[in-house]
Amino acid sequence: MSDSVDRKTEQVALKEDEKPLVYEWYLVFLLMLAFVIAFIDRQVITLLVEPIRRDLELTDTGISLLMGFAFAIFYVTMGVPIARLSDSRSRKKIIAIGMTLWSIATVTCGLARNFWQLFVARIAVGVGEATLTPAAYSMIADTFPAHRLGRAIAVYSTGIYVGAGLAGVLGGWAVKVISQAGTVELPIIGTLFPWQMTFIVVGLPGLLLVAIMLATTREPIRKNIKTATDGTAVPFSEVISFLWLNKRTFRAIFIAYAFSGTAFYGFLSWIPEYIRRTHDWDIGSAGILFGSIYAVFGTAGTLTGGWINDWMTGKGYQDAALRCCTAFFAIAMPFMVLTPLMPNMTYVIPMLALMAFTKSMQQALSPVAIQLSTPNEMRAQVTSIFFVASSFPSIALGATSVALLTDFVFKDDAAIGYSLAIVGGVMMTLATISMFTGIKPYRASLERSMEWRDDNQAASDRSA
Repeated sequence: MSDSVDRKTEQVALKEDEKPLVYEWYLVFLLMLAFVIAFIDRQVITLLVEPIRRDLELTDTGISLLMGFAFAIFYVTMGVPIARLSDSRSRKKIIAIGMTLWSIATVTCGLARNFWQLFVARIAVGVGEATLTPAAYSMIADTFPAHRLGRAIAVYSTGIYVGAGLAGVLGGWAVKVISQAGTVELPIIGTLFPWQMTFIVVGLPGLLLVAIMLATTREPIRKNIKTATDGTAVPFSEVISFLWLNKRTFRAIFIAYAFSGTAFYGFLSWIPEYIRRTHDWDIGSAGILFGSIYAVFGTAGTLTGGWINDWMTGKGYQDAALRCCTAFFAIAMPFMVLTPLMPNMTYVIPMLALMAFTKSMQQALSPVAIQLSTPNEMRAQVTSIFFVASSFPSIALGATSVALLTDFVFKDDAAIGYSLAIVGGVMMTLATISMFTGIKPYRASLERSMEWRDDNQAASDRSA
């Protein structure tokens, strides 16, 4: 009798595995597109360094605060309360509200007349974008079976590289076109410089996507719930207790991504300007080149990393996310050191492609590890705490760490390549070491997760 039940269960699992996930992939595509728009709005400032520096009379350190610190203040600190809502309320509506806010805030950046106005507008962009990723990860984890989660989150995570790429390509194109048009006179608003018009142009598409998401997507049913809920968020003390129980796992992941993220955002913020200063390209062309490389090779690396993770999971390595991540960090480190030291663009271009590919391979793996080891009703909150612990230093210090070396150690704008190489080498080495220390504790966390995981993968994990 039990053999018959087992066969029926296996047949149901096979049918679920073969079911075409058309709507599910459509949802991932829309969430990825939202991530793309978020990253364009976040990163277009990296192509506007020189005109903003000139018009607002700033140093590299001053402009770096607008790139990172201003954005990060509420991007991470608002993440926890927003995530508490995401663990119990409609994630779809939360994302729509956030997208509306950050799109309007990006347009407002184009109306800024001084440093502090632009600083406050960048803070507002961060508040809006704080709604997206914790809620998106949770929605995806409730939509896909565990053994396909790596690929699904990898597709979503390509938004970073597609967004950074389009920020470079479209932003570079916009800078060229709008700069040729010169200043614009608008009623009531007055004179707008080309860099201000660029913010306005890139900020508007997000509002259209909000309407599409509200009209065509639905809130997924929650699964993998550890404790019964009445529609309210679990007490924050329970979240902290869960993190403490798994402290060695999360400590390793959080610290590793803080280090690697600092290197990532440092490069993302300064590579176009490095190409302009060191290799005498105009910023529009530098942005288009950088954007094209990141969009193509960053996306390819993210998808490759997600596929490798799923392949290793299928081979029985339930700790694949952290094993792969450790290896990918180590592989990326030398490319991040060598790329900004290349003597000319003939070498910079292929090295930049290799750097983008290898650095992006780990992109989907921290969310996979967190989703698989965290109960549903805590996922968004744990993800937001991950952002506080890792993304704040990454975003706040990535651009600024490079700028501080350039301004106060080398004291030479042309030395930006050396600053990038130092930040990349030190941070990626520390990230590799930290992630390696988390592999064994992560296996223990996954063992504990078997108590509440109700997907087919959990059953296969038990039998493995």
